[in-house]
Formats: sequence, structure tokens, C-alpha cells
Amino acid sequence: MAYNILRIRKSKKMTQQELARLSGISRATISKLENGEEIEVKISTLEAISNALGVTWPELVS
Repeated sequence: MAYNILRIRKSKKMTQQELARLSGISRATISKLENGEEIEVKISTLEAISNALGVTWPELVS
């Protein structure tokens, strides 16, 4: 999942701050997710990030 979020975000030329603003998820949380830190992630968080990136949340975790 970490690589997918990072890869998709960079392919859209988006910063972590921009993704945070569009998704409503903190930049710190996005950073932790992209770095593969073990944190509890809610489906609603994945949905918010995936919507901001224009993909489905299962694409983020596959």
C-alpha cells in the first residue's frame, strides 16, 4: 500500500501537502502511510485518499 500511494501521488505530480488538503487527511498520516509505518488505517481514510488521487481504495491496497 505504501508504494502505491507514493507512486500514484507522484504520477499526478502532487505533493503530500496537496494530497492532505484534497483528502482532508493530515500530511503526517500520509507520510506515515507512504513510509510503511504500522498505523491503524480506517476504510474512510483510504476512501478519502483514493478519491483525492482519482482511484479506488482497493487499488491502494493491492
